[in-house]
Amino acid sequence: MTNSKPLKIAIASGKGGTGKTLLSTNMATFFSQKQKTLLVDLDVEEPNDFLFIHGITENKTDQYKMIPEWDESKCIPCDVCSNTCKFHSVIRLGTFIAVFKELCHSCYACSELCPAKALPMIEHKIGEIKTITSGNLTFIESRLEIGEEQAVPLIHQTHDLVDKKCNDIQIQLFDCPPGTSCPLVAATKNVDFVMLVTEPTPFGLNDLRLTVETMRRLSKPIGVVINRSDIGNNEVEKYCEQEQIPILAQIPYDRQIAENYSKGELVCDKIGHITHSFLQILAFIQNIN
Repeated sequence: MTNSKPLKIAIASGKGGTGKTLLSTNMATFFSQKQKTLLVDLDVEEPNDFLFIHGITENKTDQYKMIPEWDESKCIPCDVCSNTCKFHSVIRLGTFIAVFKELCHSCYACSELCPAKALPMIEHKIGEIKTITSGNLTFIESRLEIGEEQAVPLIHQTHDLVDKKCNDIQIQLFDCPPGTSCPLVAATKNVDFVMLVTEPTPFGLNDLRLTVETMRRLSKPIGVVINRSDIGNNEVEKYCEQEQIPILAQIPYDRQIAENYSKGELVCDKIGHITHSFLQILAFIQNIN
């Protein structure tokens, strides 16, 4: 790589089940055999990279967002808070002020504008971030609390932690949430390159198109990895050629990969053709400026 700063690579897909976790965990392990590597699981609603990455837990911290707490003794029902909140997380019911923490975006507007100071901001736990080390591999898992509805604040906090603690790791891989909604946008906002994992089926192509459109709106450079490349048709290849999107690697269907994956085992050192695919990907990303 020509940069001295870390190279941030997101692994994303328009739908679940394309092989994003397979690629992320095995690629991170393979790269770590050559140099220090960081893997971050940003699929905070259902992180599962930990099933494949084992090591020593170095740190675990609870993460919070700030939400308003109504102080009835100070309140002079005036409707300023309910009229101010753009997310309808604070509403007035007679003389009672209801705060819906699930909808709150921690913008502080209701608290700051309340004339009676009846809505002080308090901490509300939204999840935890865990750091695990295994040789040259540092693994960060970000996990949302059960029942929490907003993944984006925790994803932002995870990015902040990485920027503060991991600047000495040159290759940084981010396993992103599937789909094209706000969590994916938050996960890819600060990365240098987005690797899109797809499969050669009509569903795979449809969701690839949606993800490509999203990444282009974010002005992110992209490349495609076709997993189970021999199970469908060649429409994904035609689309990538038409849109001038580089295909970084094609990984054929292999029963041995599926069997190892179902056992929570890595395959980067067990199957020759997948090792070759990772070498192709590594050669490509080392030339990213």
